[in-house]
Amino acid sequence: MGFEGRSVEGLVMGNFWESKRVYVTGATGLVGTWLVKYLVESGARVVALIRDRDPQSELFRSGLEGRIAVVNGALESYYDLERGLVEHEIDTVFHLAAQTIVGTAYRSPLATFEANVRGTYNLLEACRVQSHTVKRVVIASSDKAYGSADKLPYDETMPPAGRFPYDVSKSCADLISQSYFHTYDLPVVVARCGNIYGGGDLNWSRIVPGTIRSLHRGEAPIIRSDGTYTRDYVYVEDAVSAYVAMAEALHKPGVAGEAFNFGPAQPYRVREIVDALRRLMNREDLEPEVLSVAKAEIRDQFLDSAKAQRVLAWKPKFTLEQGLAESIEWYRGYFARFE
Repeated sequence: MGFEGRSVEGLVMGNFWESKRVYVTGATGLVGTWLVKYLVESGARVVALIRDRDPQSELFRSGLEGRIAVVNGALESYYDLERGLVEHEIDTVFHLAAQTIVGTAYRSPLATFEANVRGTYNLLEACRVQSHTVKRVVIASSDKAYGSADKLPYDETMPPAGRFPYDVSKSCADLISQSYFHTYDLPVVVARCGNIYGGGDLNWSRIVPGTIRSLHRGEAPIIRSDGTYTRDYVYVEDAVSAYVAMAEALHKPGVAGEAFNFGPAQPYRVREIVDALRRLMNREDLEPEVLSVAKAEIRDQFLDSAKAQRVLAWKPKFTLEQGLAESIEWYRGYFARFE
């Protein structure tokens, strides 16, 4: 099924977003594209900060770019970020842009810190300066912000404590975000999601798109770790519903200044994800190649999402099998364009 034909599951197209002026960083990424689609269909006036034009991004492939305003700029530039807020009189900000690949952070920590840490405080400072128009700020963090923990699942009472470069960058972004709330009363909220997957993710080093591509080609899928690492896997439409739920509830008590976990309440081993994809794609004949070379990665991570369910009435709509099936369908359509 093509991206342009999908509505976001579990989200009612109400009038909350009608004529809202929404700034989205990371709009060319996996979640950003799905979020932009939902916002546009809900009547919002969307402005996207885009550093590089990537014609492979679904934002461009689906034609969404033609339905939004674009600010060309980088997270590392305060003035680029503020220009978008000022010129478009933004009232809502979704900060999704980041360097998101753990392996890239391991190889290039400086660029990761610049994008993820400097980018976050640049944006928050711009929002503080323009707080007469900015009424809600949603920061996309990650379960990686917690770092390794002896006790699982993570809950929001546990402090950010990353050790590896990517994890530390997310821990810092979380703390900076909460500092802007506690110091300046900026209406900010932080989302900590598990591993997000779904159609539109072209980072082939990630386990879901990489495995689907290998199986589609008739090749053995690659597992960089030993296959036993456990993670939460959140389908992209559930992630979008989480971000939207936070933004719509930011005016309510107990939301601003808080962090919320979003996960399916069922962690899976990497090998289980690969095996599920092999089964769904009828390629159980292709045994995965286990490399056991993963570096700077936390072995076990999964989240307690009870707070999100209690405060935001959020829960995932997709089971793992449903989310993987939707993803497979999207990628088959994507690969068909090149065959």
